[in-house]
Amino acid sequence: MRPPFQIFPLPANLAFHVVQEFIQLSNTAADLREKTNIALSGGSTPKMLFQLLSQSPYRDKIKWEVLHFFWSDERCVPPDHPESNYGMTQKKLLQYIKIPNSNIHRIKGESLPDEAAHSYSTEIYKNVPSYDDGIPRFDWILLGVGDDGHTASLFPGSEVLYIRDKLCAVAVHPVSGQHRITMTLPLINHAKRVTFLVTGKSKRKIVFDIFNQTPGFERYPAAHVNPVQGKLVWLLDKAAAKFK
Repeated sequence: MRPPFQIFPLPANLAFHVVQEFIQLSNTAADLREKTNIALSGGSTPKMLFQLLSQSPYRDKIKWEVLHFFWSDERCVPPDHPESNYGMTQKKLLQYIKIPNSNIHRIKGESLPDEAAHSYSTEIYKNVPSYDDGIPRFDWILLGVGDDGHTASLFPGSEVLYIRDKLCAVAVHPVSGQHRITMTLPLINHAKRVTFLVTGKSKRKIVFDIFNQTPGFERYPAAHVNPVQGKLVWLLDKAAAKFK
């Protein structure tokens, strides 16, 4: 069965849609005087989204003080490194908005990998509410999909895919060997809401395989994202949306 999805003509249309979601979510949270925990991701589509969010009039319509930002994964590099997901967000969005420093919960990629994973798990436990099963439940997690079907830093064939007793773990990029810190599937799948942002022709086969459950589609880590009690939606541009 295909997951819920929406198709947009261009990546810019998709990004604009998500901006409207940010506005609505933050205003609702402000009215209820509730904080909202959001996990961001890296990649070209989030970069476009962050650039849009940083601009007027959109940034002025968002109640930034109720939003708490986390990251679904991070490369093991310092925050000012060109490959840092946090660094990209800082450059494209955070420096332009009025958000308290205490609302920014970055992964410390400059630390030793095991220490960074443990530290971030502790940070999540401290700041994101847990329910009966003891697993923190994010309000919203934004994810992308790589050309190999990975999401966050959950790569095909990785042992990290089978971790069930940790919130965060150390992953290794299968080609570069680079260490990364990633949220695990149990944490992702406990979110109230998960949104995939998928654009470009290079994602067509992955979308086709997952949406049609072709033989072997389970090899894609993105196929294993299915919130237990939450809402899942795939936002696609026309270039990525090929179902038959």
